[in-house]
Order: sequence, then C-alpha cells, then structure tokens
Amino acid sequence: MTQAAHPVRLGVDTIRAAVVAIDLHRGHLDMAVATMPTSPEVAQKVIAANLRLFTWARALGVPIIHLVTTYRDAQEIAANPFWRTRAEDPAATRKNVMRHNIKGSPGCTVMPELFAPGDFVVDTKKRYDCFLATDLDFLLKSRGINSLLITGVNTNSCVLATTTAANVRDYAVIVVEDCVESMDGPALHEAGLLCIRTAFGAVLDTDAVMALDAFAPPASLPGASA
Repeated sequence: MTQAAHPVRLGVDTIRAAVVAIDLHRGHLDMAVATMPTSPEVAQKVIAANLRLFTWARALGVPIIHLVTTYRDAQEIAANPFWRTRAEDPAATRKNVMRHNIKGSPGCTVMPELFAPGDFVVDTKKRYDCFLATDLDFLLKSRGINSLLITGVNTNSCVLATTTAANVRDYAVIVVEDCVESMDGPALHEAGLLCIRTAFGAVLDTDAVMALDAFAPPASLPGASA
C-alpha cells in the first residue's frame, strides 16, 4: 500500500472533503445476486476497507456519497458500442453487461453494511464517469466540497474515469488505495492506480488519509439524506 513518504500537497488552501464511493453495490459485491462480480476475496477486502474509512469519515462529519449504476433498461446499456462487444465475448469479465443493474434488480443497492442514515445516494450513474448525466457535481458544489476521497469498483474503469473527470473539473482528488478494487484482476487495478498517481490525483491508503491534518471536516454541512 502507498504510504505518505512526505507531506501531501493537494493544491487547495482549505480542504472541504467528501467521500465519493463508486459502485459499492450488490451488483458487484454480493455473490448471491451480482451480475458483474468481483471475486469473493476482493469483495470481502474492499467492503472491510471501506467500512473502516466510512466509520472514520462519519465521525468527522465528512459526507459520504454513494454512486450506484442503475439502467432503466438494456437499451441504455446497448447504446455503448464497446459494451455490446463485451456481451458477445463469453470470456470477458463484463460479459453480463447487458443485464447488469437494471432498475429494480437487487444489484442496484448499496451493500447494507456500507450504508448509514445521512449518507447521500446518486443512483443515476450509467457510464464509467460518475459526473456524466448525474447531479454529483451539483451536490458537491452546493456543499462547498473541493476535495474528494474516491473509493469503490472498478479501479481501472469507473474509478479512473471519475478521477479524471474530477481532475478536469478542478477538484483535488485522493484515491484511497485499499478502498478501491477491480473485477479485472490485480494487474489492471495497479495500472489504474499508476495512471491516477501520474496525472490525476494522489493515491494514499486509509492510514495515510487518516493521518492528514489537512482533512479536518467542513465547518458545517446541511443535513444529508439518501
């Protein structure tokens, strides 16, 4: 895991942070219902790591925003030409994409152990970039957030795309290394982290994040709701 070997500079004078938790839902992490599952070992690991981070964040008053992929129907999925090719490849990790997280299916639910009253849920995510066609940016700006702690699945797709989108919108970003994972295997997980730390944001583990004096909670936050 990445440790802070020297003081971390995020480039903002006053940190106002939120956790952006990407697709920590049953569609990836609950082996009983998941349509695009990680391995059971990866699911157990990422759930435990996020629970630790969330417990710390909630105690500090740092808001947690869950992004949940939800499609009205398969037509919304099939509009992406590359995803259609994955559905046609029986060896692809994403071969079930055409039936993944259709509205009303059990996969469209945050893992129960990771959700708490007061968390926010944005469940209109339909592509890897969590900002695209959702109100995430509005939610962050309405609460004066300028710095994101990004967690979730998958490191090499949704986490990478959302970190890139946050960077180009001038948010300071930390990807919490032990709180992100991939259904595509460790090599692509590491490749995603390498892209992020090279060009888009910091990569730190939970211990290093907790040690950052800069991450005091915002002075005041309006009441949150799911």
